[in-house]
Amino acid sequence: MHPRWKSLPALLAVVLSISGLSVFSAEPAAPPKLPLWPGQAPDGSGGLVSPENSGLTVHPAPKPNGMAVIICPGGGYGGVVTGPEGHGIARWLNLHGIMGVVLEYRLPAGRSKVPLLDAQQAIRTVRLNARQWQIDPKRVGIIGFSAGGHLAATASTLFDLGKPEAAETIAGQSSRPDFTILIYPVVSLGELGHGGSRDNLLGKKPTLEEIQRFSCERQVTRQTPPAFLAHAVDDQAVLIDNSRLYYKALQAQRVSSKLIELPDGGHGLHGYQGASWDTWQREAILWLKQR
Repeated sequence: MHPRWKSLPALLAVVLSISGLSVFSAEPAAPPKLPLWPGQAPDGSGGLVSPENSGLTVHPAPKPNGMAVIICPGGGYGGVVTGPEGHGIARWLNLHGIMGVVLEYRLPAGRSKVPLLDAQQAIRTVRLNARQWQIDPKRVGIIGFSAGGHLAATASTLFDLGKPEAAETIAGQSSRPDFTILIYPVVSLGELGHGGSRDNLLGKKPTLEEIQRFSCERQVTRQTPPAFLAHAVDDQAVLIDNSRLYYKALQAQRVSSKLIELPDGGHGLHGYQGASWDTWQREAILWLKQR
């Protein structure tokens, strides 16, 4: 375990002490951002590179129920929007006893495997620290928005179960989420997908093989985690067909899943507010409780 992770409770205590806030405050101070990689990070082609500004911000729930969710904000793979789609979501999860872990993943710039490697590392990290963080390692999920939804869906379809011989290290942890929540996600990188996200992830001239591999609806199997999806029917930036394709693929494989088609809100659901935003949050929590 990286030394910085062992000091998480102390770091949080220092931040809260300095700010004069408790974990029960309405507006808690932002927890410290912690490194995702202990040193250099893999580049997806066998090499090691700078981890750049990747990291995790762990928001412990005041009254934890043992569940944790990795949060993948959107940004079209050209940025990572960590406000409402990151720390705001973590605070919402905290209200329901769920630890929120905001992932700041590296931007691909054509390095297609880099965001996925970061998401997998985040899932493994939470599981490795499960006992210390009061988390059930079998209740670790992932949520994503827009291009972050694509990353969450990719992590949910292109995963491994870890190396059993390395059970006490991060390499021994499974990178398969136990459940997936996708909100107005990019899913397909074909004609129905989002061109900007595709270009940023795969480059301007991707091969057909690359497009198909990262079109998540094509990678669904019986082992894909259960999923909850919500998408506005009037979303013109990322068409609702993306969510429908993933849901259809899950249903074909008999994977437990639910799709909420919201009547309005467009991309971002009226700026993260209003009836559609409230509806998906309420329905997502009900879905989690029913599981």
